[in-house]
Amino acid sequence: MSPRLAFALELVHRAGRLTLGHFQTGALVETKADESPVTIADREAESLIRRAIELAYPGEAILGEEEGETGEGKARWVVDPIDGTKSFICGVPLYATLLAYEVDGVAELGVAYFPALDEMVYAERGSGAFLNGCPCRVSEKETVTGSVLSCGGLQSMEKYGRLGPFMDLGQRALATRTWSDAYGHCLVATGRVDAMVDPIVNHWDVAPIALIVREAGGKFTDFRGGETVGKEAISSNGRIHQELLEAFRA
Repeated sequence: MSPRLAFALELVHRAGRLTLGHFQTGALVETKADESPVTIADREAESLIRRAIELAYPGEAILGEEEGETGEGKARWVVDPIDGTKSFICGVPLYATLLAYEVDGVAELGVAYFPALDEMVYAERGSGAFLNGCPCRVSEKETVTGSVLSCGGLQSMEKYGRLGPFMDLGQRALATRTWSDAYGHCLVATGRVDAMVDPIVNHWDVAPIALIVREAGGKFTDFRGGETVGKEAISSNGRIHQELLEAFRA
């Protein structure tokens, strides 16, 4: 484990535990300019992460959901203090604190901590993926038939034209669920579901997740099969990935 990964793990754990101080407490919810919700927990957690990075790695660039981008250079940290703010607001424990470190736009390490579950999922390029310190791998399901598929919210799936194909896939699957955001993708990385379909994402939502899924042996692409982390995402165990892409191309 590199010193940067050790630093990231400790920092994300601290920030995640901070969010628990506001979880299920009725914290005030505000609405941002893009109409997404934000709470004091989001803001305090990102501030904590930024301060720690600035002390440990002075001058390095940081991109965060709540405070934007600071600094410049080919390397940067990417922060999502609470991925799944709507889950957080509802008192549902399926939210995460995310952190990635990128060089030339490519993640070298990624950390996803689910504070209310106390699950830490992480990876470093070329070193595999881990859940709470133990190696984790994607599932071995060979086809969509009998698989478990997860997706983002039904409203966004419909808005971006992904719900129909997903429901068609669901006719062959064992089950479909809306375990969304980072949680759904980490379920793929840890072999607990076979695929996750995300119709709309921001860079900070998936910067660490793409690396984690790939290091766990899976695939992470857009709906056309491109591997650049962009505005949409499909993660899978790899074996059923082509079947998924073909369904969304139809």
